[in-house]
Amino acid sequence: MKCYLFCKDLILFVFQLFAFFYLASGNLASEKRILLEFKSSVFDPSGVLSSWNSSNNPNHCSWFGVSCNSRSEVISITIPGGCREVSEGNFAQPCSCSSKLSKFPFYGFGLRRSACSKGKLVGNLSPLVGKLTELRVLSLAFNDIGGEIPLELWGLQNLEELDLEGNSLTGKLPNEFVGLRNLRVLNLGFNELEGEIPGSFSRFVDLEVLNLAGNKLKGSMPSYVGSFHKLKGLYLSNNQLKGPILENFGSNCRYLEYLDLSWNFLVGSIPSSLGNCPRLRTLLLFSNMLDGVIPNELGQLHKLKVLDVSRNNLSGLIPMELGNCAQLSVLVLSNLFDPVLSEQSSSEELSFRLPLATTDEYNHFRGSIPMRITTLPKLKVLWVPRANLEGKLARNWSGCENLEMVNLAQNRFSGEIFGVFNGCKKLHHLDLSSNRLTGELDDKLPIPCMTLFDISGNLMSGSIPKFNQSVCPGFSSLSYGLLQTRDPAFVYLSFFAYKTRHAMVFPFSSSKAVLIHNFGGNSFSGSLPGLPVVPTRLEKQIDYAFLAGGNKLTGSFPGSLFGNCNKLHGLIADVSKNKLSGHIPFGIGAICRSLRYLDVSENQITGLIPRCFGYLKSLVFLDLSRNKFRGPVPEGLHQLKYLKHLSLASNNLTGSIPSSFAQLRSLEVLDLSSNSLSGEIPQGLLDLRNLTSLQLNNNKFSGEIPSGFSNLKSLSMLEVSSNDLSGSYAVNNTDVHEKPLLRSHHVFSLSVRSAETTFTGSSQIGAASPSSNTIDDQSLDSIEIASIASASAIVSVLLVLVILFFYSRKWVPVSRVQGSETREITAFVDIGVPLTYEAIVQATGNFSAGNCIGNGGFGATYKAEIAPGTLVAVKRLAVGRFQGVQQFHAEVKTLETMRHPNLVTLIGYHASETEMFLIYNYLSGGNLENFIKERSTRAVDWKIIHKIASDVAHALAYLHDQCNPK
Repeated sequence: MKCYLFCKDLILFVFQLFAFFYLASGNLASEKRILLEFKSSVFDPSGVLSSWNSSNNPNHCSWFGVSCNSRSEVISITIPGGCREVSEGNFAQPCSCSSKLSKFPFYGFGLRRSACSKGKLVGNLSPLVGKLTELRVLSLAFNDIGGEIPLELWGLQNLEELDLEGNSLTGKLPNEFVGLRNLRVLNLGFNELEGEIPGSFSRFVDLEVLNLAGNKLKGSMPSYVGSFHKLKGLYLSNNQLKGPILENFGSNCRYLEYLDLSWNFLVGSIPSSLGNCPRLRTLLLFSNMLDGVIPNELGQLHKLKVLDVSRNNLSGLIPMELGNCAQLSVLVLSNLFDPVLSEQSSSEELSFRLPLATTDEYNHFRGSIPMRITTLPKLKVLWVPRANLEGKLARNWSGCENLEMVNLAQNRFSGEIFGVFNGCKKLHHLDLSSNRLTGELDDKLPIPCMTLFDISGNLMSGSIPKFNQSVCPGFSSLSYGLLQTRDPAFVYLSFFAYKTRHAMVFPFSSSKAVLIHNFGGNSFSGSLPGLPVVPTRLEKQIDYAFLAGGNKLTGSFPGSLFGNCNKLHGLIADVSKNKLSGHIPFGIGAICRSLRYLDVSENQITGLIPRCFGYLKSLVFLDLSRNKFRGPVPEGLHQLKYLKHLSLASNNLTGSIPSSFAQLRSLEVLDLSSNSLSGEIPQGLLDLRNLTSLQLNNNKFSGEIPSGFSNLKSLSMLEVSSNDLSGSYAVNNTDVHEKPLLRSHHVFSLSVRSAETTFTGSSQIGAASPSSNTIDDQSLDSIEIASIASASAIVSVLLVLVILFFYSRKWVPVSRVQGSETREITAFVDIGVPLTYEAIVQATGNFSAGNCIGNGGFGATYKAEIAPGTLVAVKRLAVGRFQGVQQFHAEVKTLETMRHPNLVTLIGYHASETEMFLIYNYLSGGNLENFIKERSTRAVDWKIIHKIASDVAHALAYLHDQCNPK
């Protein structure tokens, strides 16, 4: 009997064991099939999943990216996408496996990423992955996975990490799902997800990282986000979120280290409760619509390293409590640079770059920089340009031993800087331009060790010292790249260095380090100093810019300026608008072979122009105008194959234009006006296919004007008046006197100004985007063309009159409102859809450059689609030009009563202490200037031109004689 029972138990045990292994093997086979199904659902051009082969490698747990538990059940799939180091110009991004992130340098601080693989998977995510019931980690970041996230994934009960960052996922996030109770990391950043952040995410009670940045999410921040008590990183940047940041957000943030809400449409004030997040390291709130003051409570963040609140509408005093943030290394309170990187050419071509300044900075603080901030021991970057700051700088920045970058440009600081920065031994970037600073420079200021020193546009006096530094504590330059670091301080240092360099209009080499010292626009006197560059930097073959135009410098040119010129890779020298005398040495071609840019205009230099200028093979810009040079134009200039700008105007030059000038194939601007040159205009000038401006007026030229100038498509200005010439001439089939526009290459200021002072040209009020400025002859008849063009011109007339009317009034300044301001829009015309402040800002993309259709002296004009098919134009006024909001309200409401068929319709406006804009009807046909420029391509006769002129005249007559606003 006992034997029978024993045998029975043994058989039962064997049967159960067999059943277990049978089921287990079946389950394992099922998981293997799921993996193979996943492989077959994607395109794998690089063979990333080549090891997923049951024939050659039957153990699926050893396949690339797959991890299993002791029961051979799949618990992790980690297959990051292929990595390539991307760069924008010289701004190298860290290996991110995605070009999507290359334009967003401040994204992802604190995010941990897996090492990249050798390629990318392309396709949709198989829903069968949802059957891997023991899966804890699914990481497919930076591949090219598209389509919607399968609902089956949201049902995984054991999943702890879902990382699909940097793919092409679409659709909305689910409002209902049953799984993910144990989720710790949800990383869906930089996909194409839409809709709102659902309330269903509130069940993620153990969430540590939530990244939804870089999508198309709308709506407001969910209230439950503040209840994630284990949250360490929250990334919601680069979406379309609006509404306020919840005041109680910081009530449960004990573990929060990284908070990035930048690039949204968030309004209201910065919650003071953020001061309750003791572990917070980076706080990025830039590029929103936040107003009010910076909370004093942020001074409680003793571990805070980065604070960036730029590009908002903040006001009030800068809180001295920020001086308690002992770990703070980056403080950005305003920023005139677009935080998104734009593509730049990395070629070696010696060309002028357009500034990259924007006008989206509206923070306006009161007072000065608190003393306690200047003593922060770890502060590396202090960036507060054009923020309405005033007063005197702290006498001695005693705690600045780690300070590397300071930008306080375009404020209203006064007093002296003598001794202020002498203790900042690592300071290599100091921009104090466009303030009201006085006094003399201290020879102990470490300018020779600075990458950028800009004191231009102040009231400084005395001589430019002979600085005595011979050794610098390390070499920094404007050639920063991000390399392989995600250290926030280094990223900001790199970004500002990169943007500063590319905001210059000077011909720097893209592959060399750049140093810039700008003393221009002051009252410095004395003689020209030697180049203030330490010998160790001269050995680096750098590009160096010495800018001292617009001072009271005297003595002989070049003095000691070119002493170390041949040790440089390239020299940019601007000493224009001084009182320099003497003559240019005949050996300049050997003395300064590295010279690329020379401007000595408006001085008192005499003598002949040396022939050896032709030996300066790298010269791109040469301006010797408004001096006392005599003799002929030297023949040797034709050897300058890179020369783009040549101005010898307003001297005493004689003789003829050398025929060899036909070899200056790179030349864009040639100005020989106001001399005593004679002879005929050489036919060879017609070979200069890049020429945009030719000025030969006020000379003694004779003969026929070459008829071929009309065939030079690049030529936009030709001036040959006050000579003894015969024949007719035209530029691009238009009488030259009708096209007096010249693109300026002569820009001296280094500090980044607003767009209205950077660019020239008329405002494209009512214009469409550049691609739509040309009117299609097949779609519009002549009367429509005339109506659109004349109406567009009258838009400009009315708005300029309105703005000048306000600007000319003597208003009493009122103090700025420190709290939240009204966002009311006053509407005069019902356009069928509600006009709200938030709708205007969102429709213009927060007044982004992509929606800008024109720039003028009083602000920029933006295209805004308020609702599908409802377009308006928004003229955003430069607030700094106006004072007195109540008076502004009264005047706009008065002028709104003006009505005339040839005047644009003023739809409404907004005016507050921090924002002013006018709303009017959008004209899609372009502006009058473009119409006239392009009429040679259309069948437009003089009747239409006459109608345009007549309509403009009627509008002006109404404004001058009939309009009487009450």
